[in-house]
Amino acid sequence: MAALFCGAAWGQAPSYSAANIVNVSDYSAGPFAPNSVLSLFGTNLSYSDPVTVSQASMNGDYLPVQLGGVEVMVDNQPAPLLYVAAGQINFLVPSTEIPGTSTVQVFRQGLYGPAVQITLVNAAPALFPHPDYPGYAIAQDWNNASALATPDAPAHAYDTIVLYLTGLGQTQPNYDPGEIPTTMTNLANAATLQVLLNGTAIDSSVVKYAGVTPGSGGLYQINFVLPDGLAPDPEIRISLAGQCSAAGLKLAVRKQ
Repeated sequence: MAALFCGAAWGQAPSYSAANIVNVSDYSAGPFAPNSVLSLFGTNLSYSDPVTVSQASMNGDYLPVQLGGVEVMVDNQPAPLLYVAAGQINFLVPSTEIPGTSTVQVFRQGLYGPAVQITLVNAAPALFPHPDYPGYAIAQDWNNASALATPDAPAHAYDTIVLYLTGLGQTQPNYDPGEIPTTMTNLANAATLQVLLNGTAIDSSVVKYAGVTPGSGGLYQINFVLPDGLAPDPEIRISLAGQCSAAGLKLAVRKQ
């Protein structure tokens, strides 16, 4: 009987819906961008123990397209994988995808889940909420030994901030799907970038870099200098290529 039940479990196809696919950073719904890191939640996604990408599973400087016997296809193109478990898969939208409707499908050991559709745009900025300080974005303060800017250790005017995001889209030149960047590479749509503090865009001249984070697949950063005269803890949003990150996150800032 145990063997029969085990066989039945292994025969169950992956189950999920388009509504189960979200940004890995803040779990926001689409639209998404090329090279975004997404989480797909469901059941029967994997029957192995949770697997996280490791150096052994990589193909040189490229993320694997199979982990734990699982593959994710985006428009019939294998998607780079970061994490696979029974209830969750973290994957990258291939960096060569273009705006429009794309089809996502999970394959597991000869079985396949439903083909669901997501919407892609040129950029879909998404900030990382701080896990220990609800309502604050994750950002480093280079003037404070690169420590995270928090209410307990806030940044100040003229400090250089490094803000981490997903969903900033293609770069110039663009990377191959799953290729780990080794150098700082600028955004393809950098001319449309705005850093908004309390709804007001800072001067573009204080934005020192906007592009990929070397050594990390699907991770981006924006380096900028904080202007003077800010109110404490301004709301921070990023606008790029006509899309804006979600409202509600603050940057930990105080006067000197």
